[in-house]
Amino acid sequence: MEVLLKGVQRLGLDLGEEQIALFQRYFQELVEWNRRTNLTAITDYREVQAKHFLDSLTVSLAIPKDVATSGTLMDVGSGAGFPGLPLKLLWPGLRVTLVESVGKKAAFLRHLTDTLGLEGVEVCNERSETLSHDPRMRETFDVVVSRAVADLSVLAELTLPFCKPGGRVVAQKKSGIEDELKRAERAISLLGGALETVEVVDLKEIGEPRWLVVLT
Repeated sequence: MEVLLKGVQRLGLDLGEEQIALFQRYFQELVEWNRRTNLTAITDYREVQAKHFLDSLTVSLAIPKDVATSGTLMDVGSGAGFPGLPLKLLWPGLRVTLVESVGKKAAFLRHLTDTLGLEGVEVCNERSETLSHDPRMRETFDVVVSRAVADLSVLAELTLPFCKPGGRVVAQKKSGIEDELKRAERAISLLGGALETVEVVDLKEIGEPRWLVVLT
């Protein structure tokens, strides 16, 4: 896990031996399941460390410390667990809900959660549009995260309804998002949200800048 560890140090984070072992097992399970279920096009050992694990952990830069230790986080469109599960491995006290509408991917997430022995993780095999009408989920989470799911105007509708008042959405984007931000202004405002900040993360291990769009 050399690539992951170097990147984590650049982010100012720390992983213990048990956490590193869990990331190693995560990689093994991902590759094994990917042989029969289309989870990801990235399966190379170094690439998974950089573009899945480390990329997911960049979100930590936009998450308040009190949330990290004991807060609630929802990952919308989790896929193979990114970025939600790497954040859970980083912060074991975080309570995480993974939303994934594709049944086979949700099955992998349940299997992985059991295999890694993670507590405080719930997998919802449901569309977020439907789930947002569930009183148990609406306005419940401290942080809602999402990676490469949709245009920001659509993503605001898929994520902001789950935020507590005062909570935040952290959306991972690639560069060149100025037009997308402008298009999303009205949708964000109608949903009671506001753009707080846009952070640029540039790690050589990943190879290209990532933008963290933070909505409150």
